[in-house]
Amino acid sequence: MRRRILRAILIAVLVTAFVLGIPLGYTALQIVESLTREDLAGRAQQIAATLDDEIAHGRGIDLTAVQLAVPANGRLTVVLPGEGEWTLGPTLPADIVSEVVPIVGQGQVRLSVDAGPMRTRQTQVAVLVALVVALTVAIGTVVATATARRLARPLRHVAQRATRLGAGDFRLDPTRYDLQELDLVAEALDASATALALLVQRERDLVSDVSHQLRSRLTALQLRLEALAAAPDAETSAEAGAALEQAERLADVLDELLAAAREARAVDAEPIDLSTELAAIADEWRGPLRSEGRSLRLRLPAGLLAKATPARLREAIGVLLDNALRHGGGTVTLSARNGDHTRADTVVVEVTDAGAGVPQELAPHIFDRGVSGAGSTGLGLALARALVDSDGGRLELSTARPATFTVFLPVPKAGDVRGVRWSTDGAPR
Repeated sequence: MRRRILRAILIAVLVTAFVLGIPLGYTALQIVESLTREDLAGRAQQIAATLDDEIAHGRGIDLTAVQLAVPANGRLTVVLPGEGEWTLGPTLPADIVSEVVPIVGQGQVRLSVDAGPMRTRQTQVAVLVALVVALTVAIGTVVATATARRLARPLRHVAQRATRLGAGDFRLDPTRYDLQELDLVAEALDASATALALLVQRERDLVSDVSHQLRSRLTALQLRLEALAAAPDAETSAEAGAALEQAERLADVLDELLAAAREARAVDAEPIDLSTELAAIADEWRGPLRSEGRSLRLRLPAGLLAKATPARLREAIGVLLDNALRHGGGTVTLSARNGDHTRADTVVVEVTDAGAGVPQELAPHIFDRGVSGAGSTGLGLALARALVDSDGGRLELSTARPATFTVFLPVPKAGDVRGVRWSTDGAPR
């Protein structure tokens, strides 16, 4: 990309340099010759005027009177028809520059000089023009290189952002490039990332709701079939048993589809050490909180593993900490722990502060796009939830007052990372 931009600019510079340089060089050569001829013509006019005055007063041709007007190493020739020819100066080579001026009696004055000095000056001017053209090309090359780098770097960044967006990374990027067109593309990518994140979130919510409804209906159907299977009529009992078997198979298929969907959406997630990741995130946010006279407290057990994408986790936790900084108060606490017996297959990350909390009327809609209680855009929490969902987790508002946001992340399983040996229980199950 940078080579194409550099090549295009260099071609434009070279074409411009040659289109302007060739006429400029030709004009400079003509100016040097014109100045030489004008000087000779002026001297010849002066000589002709002196000789005309001499002839008018009846005096003969005396070239010593006009010797000072003849240039050094120049040759003066005066011709009067019927009277003869007078010369002054050395013999010149074949390449000369001459100017002829008429005098009385149909005579003429011819003043000639060697063309060598003029050719030398023309060569010097031509070299000077060539140097100017070369300097112009060199400056154009430097400017083209700098411009190509300035354009290629943001273009590569935009391409990388588009690639990440296509891979499911919906994080917003505040980077702008001071180029109106590229800034418009960056804003469009941010808008697309937000829209896609919310679309994916709505789709996953729909899948979750539909699966819940199907599971409820399927459970009710199984209960009815179990009741029919216990009927005294043998034929009815057999048919009910067969139907119950099919319902159980359908339940297994539904469980497999839901599990596959969860695995598919967390395809980029990997086992990470939350102690290390969250500590690094906390280090980034201690400065902004300290500038507001607040502190950040960490509660992290050592060796706590979770399955997540580091970049998405950093962005999601960053949104929650930024939310606590902007809208909360007091000490902010970032903690992590294993889930309880109801969520044994999850790791819980919590962000809480000592502020006024979330208004009750706003709490049910806190993750909706555009909903904000303090005049912000209302996109951050919606994006954070979409990022967590992308890794197969869940983001919830656990308590409104004080505001506590809870991130549920899946626990890594054996086989999530190749080459890593996971501890297993040797006892049979």
